[in-house]
Amino acid sequence: MENPTRVTLSETEHAGTLRRTAVSHIGLIVPDVAENELFYGRTLGMVRQGELADGGVRLGWGTGHHVLDLIPGPKGLDHYGFEVQDEDGLEGIRGRLQAAGHVVTELDPSFVDAAVGGLDGLSVLDPDGTRVHFHAAVHRQGENAAHPGRRPLKFQHTTLGTAAVRPMVDFFVDTVGFRLSDQLADGRFCWMRSDRDHHSLAVVDVGRGGDIDHYSYDLAEWEDFKTWCDRLTELDVPVQWGPGRHGPGNNLFLFFDDPAGNHVELSAEMEQFHDDRAVYVPRRWTPAPQTVNLWGGQLPSWRRTTQDSI
Repeated sequence: MENPTRVTLSETEHAGTLRRTAVSHIGLIVPDVAENELFYGRTLGMVRQGELADGGVRLGWGTGHHVLDLIPGPKGLDHYGFEVQDEDGLEGIRGRLQAAGHVVTELDPSFVDAAVGGLDGLSVLDPDGTRVHFHAAVHRQGENAAHPGRRPLKFQHTTLGTAAVRPMVDFFVDTVGFRLSDQLADGRFCWMRSDRDHHSLAVVDVGRGGDIDHYSYDLAEWEDFKTWCDRLTELDVPVQWGPGRHGPGNNLFLFFDDPAGNHVELSAEMEQFHDDRAVYVPRRWTPAPQTVNLWGGQLPSWRRTTQDSI
């Protein structure tokens, strides 16, 4: 594998403002809500925490803030959300978005179902026109109580598919306050952080926007992957990719699909950053199979790199 180069970036003063902001929930549009609810219950141990007005359901791990809304309709992404625990984080995000000309609305309180304090939150459209939520701290004890081998530890990150990587990165880094961690040299894949994890959000060029590329749940350690591969096999859920280790993020991974075709990742050992202690220069990785899987370079059917010339 060719070692990645490091590229000093020109950042606005807002880049890296967020250091205690994490993914909190996601809303997927699926053709068959009942089928997908059953799937997430069997595979990830999720339970119904609420019913939505449009015939959808809200899933989580029983207590605390929910994780997943399943909304009826053609496959797509309805919304995704972040929990902001940075001091003055929400007000800062709100002010930067408004100063940049974005229309910011108050978040419907129904999306925040286990607030620690107030129900403060905001909603804005990302450059692809998908609704993104930012809200204050919530209780997440359902995630923290997850049982190894039966339930993941937490919702870890979201990777968005897009046709416009640069506008998405500019929006989240220069305005919202994320920081770029890594990128492919061709600019088609970028990983961004808002807490100590290497990435809480990534964007990849798939030729269109408005859907996820994949989304990910956290496991504790390598030993868990054996347990989960056995568990998925028992449930007749094919492992689509992995186990392997990504270059960007250095995390272990395996992928499987839900009935709607959403790619679900299980991940562990993600690289950690401490921006208050060190200055990090992002890496620029060669767009090759060995970058996204250091152990062998295998690619799943949906992933392409420019080095493949396909």
